[in-house]
Amino acid sequence: MNQKELMSTLQTIPWFQEISPTHFEKIAGIAGLVEVDAKQELFREGDPEDYLYIVIQGRIAIEMFVPGRGRVRIYTAEPMDVVGWSSVIPVVRQRTAGAVAVLPSTLVRLDALGLRQIGEEDCALGYIVMRRMANVVASRLLTTRLQLLDMFSHPSDGEGIYG
Repeated sequence: MNQKELMSTLQTIPWFQEISPTHFEKIAGIAGLVEVDAKQELFREGDPEDYLYIVIQGRIAIEMFVPGRGRVRIYTAEPMDVVGWSSVIPVVRQRTAGAVAVLPSTLVRLDALGLRQIGEEDCALGYIVMRRMANVVASRLLTTRLQLLDMFSHPSDGEGIYG
């Protein structure tokens, strides 16, 4: 991967089309392209939160370990979806879920510490990043609510949620 390919890819991401050239350069400085094969793990539950990913091509499954059930898929990220958003929020320091490629995939990888640092140094850019992260979190919360509603409306044992 060369710098020209990275810059061209970054310019296809709607997030980066709406920022100033100065901000774009700062983001490009902490970015890289990653290619993964189907069934290849990006990260595991419990790993350090070191990168934020944006899916360019392919699909990435977000999975959690559930006692008695094993690994359960909780979300499938499609192109332009963000994976590993919590790495930008400096509260949790390790992954709360794992990510594995469903299909061969290409992703932009952003250094999470670098992203937090440039956001602190440049408050305007930090605000843009956090506003976009809030949109990602809100979208995932809505998805989770819909999954819960679906799960509780179809109880597996026929007894309802309060059994």
